[in-house]
Amino acid sequence: MLAYLETFGCQANERDSETIQGMLQQMGYEMTHEPSLAQLILFNTCSIREKAEQKVFSRLGTLKKLKEEKPGLIIGLCGCMAQEKDMIPQLRRRCPYVDLVIGTHRLHRLPAMIRNIQGGLGFQSDIAETCEIIEDLPAIRPFPFKALINITYGCNNFCTYCIVPYVRGRERSRSLEAILEESRRRVAEGALEIMYLGQNVNAYGRDLEDSRASFDRLLQEADKLDGLQRIRYMTSHPRDFKESMIDTIAASSKISHHFHLPVQSGSDTILQRMNRGYTRERYLELVHSIRNKIPNATLTTDIIVGFPGETEADFMDTLHLAETVVYDAAFTFMYSPRQGTPAASMPDQIPLKEKKERLHQLMETQAAISLKRHQAMQGQTVQVLAETYSSGILTGRSEGSQLVHFPGPENGAGKFYCVKITEPQTFLLKGEIL
Repeated sequence: MLAYLETFGCQANERDSETIQGMLQQMGYEMTHEPSLAQLILFNTCSIREKAEQKVFSRLGTLKKLKEEKPGLIIGLCGCMAQEKDMIPQLRRRCPYVDLVIGTHRLHRLPAMIRNIQGGLGFQSDIAETCEIIEDLPAIRPFPFKALINITYGCNNFCTYCIVPYVRGRERSRSLEAILEESRRRVAEGALEIMYLGQNVNAYGRDLEDSRASFDRLLQEADKLDGLQRIRYMTSHPRDFKESMIDTIAASSKISHHFHLPVQSGSDTILQRMNRGYTRERYLELVHSIRNKIPNATLTTDIIVGFPGETEADFMDTLHLAETVVYDAAFTFMYSPRQGTPAASMPDQIPLKEKKERLHQLMETQAAISLKRHQAMQGQTVQVLAETYSSGILTGRSEGSQLVHFPGPENGAGKFYCVKITEPQTFLLKGEIL
């Protein structure tokens, strides 16, 4: 039996897809890259923006003819879209040939649902608002030398533009022991790098009775693991980023000096409307502390332009903040209304033309900053974990998470290299092995 799995969205979805593949393997499926050959097709979806959702519906539309040709084909929808309110009725209306819808909290039920369909029980769905954390599910990891490890699920922040708390549920932390045990297993299996995942990693442990469970403590314990060479994490919330965490990172030789701090806006008015929980001043104080204690830190961010009510002055505050912080890179977006979030019904929605103009201006400004930051690395040496090989070129990430290309051996993926930067570019660095 062959299965095809397509993953949309963030690292959390990538990690879920590893579990999906592990369960499918136990059922006897092999993975294929060609949907037309598969007896099972699953889309692990993202709903953070409307564009991502429409892309999934478009992909589902391409399967209608295949389903007519192969009536026994099972088509399923997983991930955040599946968890959206009223998604199942919409899906049944637009794509009645979809056989299975499974929510973000119910992945462990996937094998049983597939067997039910194979047994003739028809359309299957399993959606729940929340669920206990299920440990020790199987997983197929594409890179043995690095591991994605969930530390929390869900989010309690309820930013007014964001649908994540509604589709991923409230914050739930895994136990400290479970995370460290999984970390030890992955290192024993050959992982050189671990990335800890959570919608807000800084909130880890707040919902646990164990007083030892905190993100600081987790990093300190992981730092002691023999054989582990690099620790990364995603994503931090500026509101909960404590001074002690900066100290922990500064004292470690393994924890990446990459700080991804989504600011979203440089205007206090817009930050308040977004329910971000910090001010521009507080954010800049955090940046100053990081730069002071870790001078070689890499800073990246997320920025939304065109949020409801954003004036030209608000936008200029954002532009000036980007110039003040001097980000190494920024992920920039136009505000996209998501049904069911407070911001979608706010007055003073910004016209699309104006949002596009602001996004273009921000991207141009940040591109110039990124290029200047990278040019300053000319001649420097960075440590890179090579992840992929293609046509004589290895690609990996530095300790600061910059993307680096350099000539190397065909069997070089999964190894660390000292790379001298010879050709800095706006979005990546090129170099040579020393």
